[in-house]
Order: sequence, then structure tokens, then C-alpha cells
Amino acid sequence: MSEDAARTQLAELAKSLFDRGYSVGTAGNICVRLADGYLMTPTNSCLGRLVPARLSKLGPDWAHLSGDKPSKEVFLHRAVLDARPEAGAVVHLHSTYATAISCLTPEGEDAKIPPLTPYFVMRIGRRLPCVPYYRPGDAAMEPAVHEAARAAKALLLANHGPVVSGATLADAVHAAEELEEAARLALLLRGVPGVRALDAAQVDDLLKTFG
Repeated sequence: MSEDAARTQLAELAKSLFDRGYSVGTAGNICVRLADGYLMTPTNSCLGRLVPARLSKLGPDWAHLSGDKPSKEVFLHRAVLDARPEAGAVVHLHSTYATAISCLTPEGEDAKIPPLTPYFVMRIGRRLPCVPYYRPGDAAMEPAVHEAARAAKALLLANHGPVVSGATLADAVHAAEELEEAARLALLLRGVPGVRALDAAQVDDLLKTFG
């Protein structure tokens, strides 16, 4: 995909997320890996009103090259993309249900979202680690995010929200959507008797095919 096409796609998918309430105000940020660097949403920008030509362009060393100033959480995307060389994009949202799960999960542990649907397993995998709380914009979280991302496609920032990677931007967006739905289901069914989750063999089968 050309850089121009990547810019257009980023703005379109970001608006779709915003319009459906996956981010509000200027919350959330997105990064796409390019052949010669990275595209990133600018700092204090609204995902619903991005201008493709004004997206931040960063070089292979993450130095700002052109466009508006990048998100203050550039280190977050660097941590994930460095840890997962197969990933082509990262989506960080403040979506309601996934953020609620991040407030309920003990720091440093995996989120207790059961494998209620095959799609959660296919998109997110077996683990969803929760990185300890850091103030938003605090670059000190980079090592912890990098370590968590080495073993998981998605992670939660405690009391903050989800960070999801994918082979492409579309893949990352779809996974972020699936994570939000899985979090919603987990909260809706919490404490309900007779809830049926996929068993270990079913999860293993999905991961062999889609993991």
C-alpha cells in the first residue's frame, strides 16, 4: 500500500471508530508501519476529524519528519512495534468496556476475559496482559509495554485502555473492535450462572488455525 493510500485508510478507519464511540474527544491514537518509517495520529487530534495530509510522518528511528507533531504516546507504539516485528499497525483506544476491564484487572496480571466466542481467540489470542498504571504520556511505561507485547497481540494499560496490534491497520482495528465486544460480553455475563465458555481443546484448535 502506498503512503497516500495508508493516510487515507488511517483517517477513514479512525473516523469509523470515533463515530461508533470507541474513542471520545481527543482520546486514542493510531500508528501504521511504512516501508520508510511510520504514520501516526497527531497529538491532541480527534480520531473523527483527521486530515490525511497532516498525519505525523516519522522516520525509521522514530524522529518526526513531517506533518503535525505526533502523539505524546509515540513510545507506546514504538514499544509494541519493536516487540512485534510482524505487526504493521497499533491501535490505542479508550473504549468503554475494555477500559472497564483494565480497571478491574490486577496490575501485572492477565485480564480475566473468558473465551466466550471463537472470534475473541482468533483476533486476540490466549493472553491479554494488563500493564501497571502509569500517568498518560509517561515514557517510563515503554519497557513494561514492550515486555507485555512480546507475548501478546493486545494488552491493557491499567485504568487507561486497550492497545491492539495487527498485521495490517485493518487487522488491528478489527481486533480492537473484537476486544471491546468480548469485554462487553464478559461484563454482561459476570456472575450469571451457566455461562458456557470455549474449553481448552477448542481454544487450542482455534490458535492452531488462526493464532
